[in-house]
Amino acid sequence: MRVLHTSDWHLGRTFHGSSLHAEQAVALQATVDAVRAEAIDVVIVAGDLYDRQLPPLDAVHLLSWALEELRGAGAAVVAISGNHDSGRRLGFAEGLLARSGVHLWGDVRAAGSAVVVPAEDGGPDLGVYPIPYLEPEVARHQLGTPEQRTHDGLLRVALDRARRDRSGRPPGRTIAVAHAFVAGGTSCDSERVLRVGGSDRVAASAFAGFDYVALGHLHGRQVIGDGRIRYAGSPLPYSFSERDQTKGVWVLDLPAGGAVRVSPLDLPAARRLATLRGPLDDLLTSRAHAHAENCWVAATLTDQVPPREAMARLRRRFPHAVTLSHEPPVAPGNDTGTYADRVRTSDDLMLIDGFVSHVTGRPLSAEERRECAEAVDDAARGEAA
Repeated sequence: MRVLHTSDWHLGRTFHGSSLHAEQAVALQATVDAVRAEAIDVVIVAGDLYDRQLPPLDAVHLLSWALEELRGAGAAVVAISGNHDSGRRLGFAEGLLARSGVHLWGDVRAAGSAVVVPAEDGGPDLGVYPIPYLEPEVARHQLGTPEQRTHDGLLRVALDRARRDRSGRPPGRTIAVAHAFVAGGTSCDSERVLRVGGSDRVAASAFAGFDYVALGHLHGRQVIGDGRIRYAGSPLPYSFSERDQTKGVWVLDLPAGGAVRVSPLDLPAARRLATLRGPLDDLLTSRAHAHAENCWVAATLTDQVPPREAMARLRRRFPHAVTLSHEPPVAPGNDTGTYADRVRTSDDLMLIDGFVSHVTGRPLSAEERRECAEAVDDAARGEAA
């Protein structure tokens, strides 16, 4: 059996205010073409099909088209809701769609149940265990475990259910699908933080017992541990921190007997990303920057004084310039860097702690840190909703 693992489509997303609809359509068409060319039996989408819980109409139309094309190419589709999706909206008419081979799982209460794909190669059937994104404050009640408050704890509850379900079936091939931040993964700037303070991390050991684990959430295609646990990454770059990533999917071969074989399949490059730095006159005239003329551009000007109408002038050469910052040369004896440099690796809770320490002369107490963490998490959930 052959499986294609993709994730984090984020349909409806913009790039610094510019629509990515056309680029996303190209990436999905390439995925459909790969399903046909590689004789794929099952397509797994590991969450964040949409970029927000109330997606724009063109994103809904694009998802509808993609699902129809994937099914028409001969593959069953198994998809879960991610932290950007509304599970209930994504799972609309799931029972009806499942009859046609499209399984959209957004109901957390069903976590641990299997989508069984019948084998046609003489081997055992494939059991796919889709686990929608588990927001702790909601999922702990939906799973009947109100004492669990961490991503790791709740995912283990759901995976234990899956393992119990698998133990009651004939031996077969199994894949777990989840949307989470697994410890050891590498993040980038375009991912929404699931929870401050590192409490969103899930240990790789939670996924023991499955032939393959198809993950979503992190936007770089990557391997965790021994290769059994993988992120497909996003089909397009959604931040300048992804400019050096190769975007694509994973293709799995699951033989009737033996180990799973996994290979990468690259997707066509969308509009590339470029970061430029220097005086404005140099950016506008130097041939060294010619490669960036059709790229999304993030420019940093190093002029001592900010030039007038800098962005308008920059866009005459780089029409897709989207961000502009100014970092003048550091004065002699001042090597502390900019404020942005000093806080670049700080999360929200670290910034709050630093501010309180600066104002009061003491760090946050344990109780204050807990309250601040809850406030930041509440704000993030409100933003997502």
